[in-house]
Amino acid sequence: LAVVNREGVALGVVRELLSTGPQTVLVIEDATTVDGKPVERMVPFVSAFVDAVDLPGRRITVDWQPDY
Repeated sequence: LAVVNREGVALGVVRELLSTGPQTVLVIEDATTVDGKPVERMVPFVSAFVDAVDLPGRRITVDWQPDY
């Protein structure tokens, strides 16, 4: 699924869900590269940060900024 923030900025696509014990984390891979490697973001998959999951639209909206 594609991940965008509340402002509509694309953060990347979900590469995997990582179980950390107390919560699950979205591992998001962006097409932007740094030193030839894709940018990776980790967003806790909790209601404080995840606003909506649109499965038919293949999109997740989060309260997260690209520079976090």
